Amino acid sequence: MKPLRLFGLIGNPLSHSFSADYFKRKFENEKIEDCQYRLFPMQDISNLRDLLLNFPDLQGLNITIPHKISVLEYLDELDDNALVIGAVNTIKVFKNDASEIILKGYNTDAYGFKESIKPFLDKTHEKALILGRGGASMAVYHVLNDLGIVCNYAVRNPQKENEIGYDQLNEFVISNHLLIINTTPLGNYPNVDEFPPIPYQYLSSNHFLYDLTYNPAESVFLRNAKKMGSQTLNGLAMLKLQAEKSWEIWNS
Repeated sequence: MKPLRLFGLIGNPLSHSFSADYFKRKFENEKIEDCQYRLFPMQDISNLRDLLLNFPDLQGLNITIPHKISVLEYLDELDDNALVIGAVNTIKVFKNDASEIILKGYNTDAYGFKESIKPFLDKTHEKALILGRGGASMAVYHVLNDLGIVCNYAVRNPQKENEIGYDQLNEFVISNHLLIINTTPLGNYPNVDEFPPIPYQYLSSNHFLYDLTYNPAESVFLRNAKKMGSQTLNGLAMLKLQAEKSWEIWNS
């Protein structure tokens, strides 16, 4: 019998996550019998090393809110892409010649976001408004910047040149950003009635709104946009793509 290969997700909260079910189905469908994927709720990222000691079979982890940036100081190595982005959502766990645990960080969010949004982009998407400034937003910015799309952030307390306060979002700003991406947890399960405070009345059929949230399938953010005739997309495709890229990294 093959030894167990354990993988998992760390973050807080994890009640919204589909990752465990996704990998469970993947293992069943592909008849992968020596692998297990578990949820590891973790409020304090400084407990990461203790987790690895308690679960020595762990070979890979996914990282979600709120640890995609704070996890960096607990890693031994960074993939070039993750280094440029400045956020990590995937860790590969391995041992060196001295049997010391080595953690290498990757960012598969960027891959998942890029591959999921590319089919919907056209020449009108010259400027993007990214809602939120957390770890996921950094992957989104990296992708859009590489695609030649000018990005600005909508945040509660703007401090940088490319940041706009939510209270400053008016008809001019919205009409000049035909691509709007929600990277905040607002509207994520179980807080499904929440939504980013943008002036939805200024949206149009020319707008494309993308919500990284995938649970629920249609957030209030997307529902409000659809009422204005905007094109919408949730983050389920991104989740699947980044999960498969994580699996590829863990098995490389």
